[in-house]
Amino acid sequence: MKVSFGSLVITAGVCGFLSFASLAISIGTEYWYIIEMNPRNMTDLEDMSLHSGLWRINEGGKTSPDSIDSFTADSSKYSETELHMLSMHSAVVVVLPLSLLLLLFGGTCGFVSSLARSPVLLTGTASYFFICSQLTLSGVSLYIVYSYKALAETEKLVGPEGLAYVHTSFGWSLGMAWLSYSLELLTAILLLIAARRAKLQHCSPTVA
Repeated sequence: MKVSFGSLVITAGVCGFLSFASLAISIGTEYWYIIEMNPRNMTDLEDMSLHSGLWRINEGGKTSPDSIDSFTADSSKYSETELHMLSMHSAVVVVLPLSLLLLLFGGTCGFVSSLARSPVLLTGTASYFFICSQLTLSGVSLYIVYSYKALAETEKLVGPEGLAYVHTSFGWSLGMAWLSYSLELLTAILLLIAARRAKLQHCSPTVA
């Protein structure tokens, strides 16, 4: 059974909206990276957990007053490696919000293309969403590389034994960014299929 043009564009619209919402939630929350202390290493400290977002760090359930600001950092206080990591962080906090803004514009393009039933506009919008997905993928991948590099640098400073009771993991905020990336790709695919369906309808009005 063939899926109608209307069903395709509606599904693409829902996926596009969910991708935007997922990325917005991801950027605005503080569970990108989680650090937990092994209970065996805890004495009188009640909570040594730490989780961070793109701009803020939450320690022991309390948000740190110091934000993660890689743009205003004094470069004279950091080593070359640390400066490279700050540059990576700066790229992440630019790329992902930019992708979010592009998704908002893409939604408008998709709505207009669907109403016009234009194969050219639908194909262009699909390509646009594909570019957005690659931008999101770049930001997420760069954050992962940044996190592993930060952990490696920490291990150099304190040694393996210093991290023996520390458990690190990526949080659900990062998972939401991955979900957004997947939905952006799905939106692009659905719009491409809708563009082909619209083209067939233009060539043969009897095609459903």
